Amino acid sequence: MDGAEFEKALERIEAALARIEQAADRPAQAAARIEARHEQLKDAVAQSLRQLDDLLAGHQA
Repeated sequence: MDGAEFEKALERIEAALARIEQAADRPAQAAARIEARHEQLKDAVAQSLRQLDDLLAGHQA
């Protein structure tokens, strides 16, 4: 294997490694998005429950 072939093989290996690293990051990014969405939904439910509590408290008075 001459120097040019070696360089080309090394470039292909490095490109493959970059693709592997990028693919490995995807689950972490997805988990972060899911976690953020969970927090948004939890906040929305808490706000709705507070509003419901306020409505019920007004009707009981």
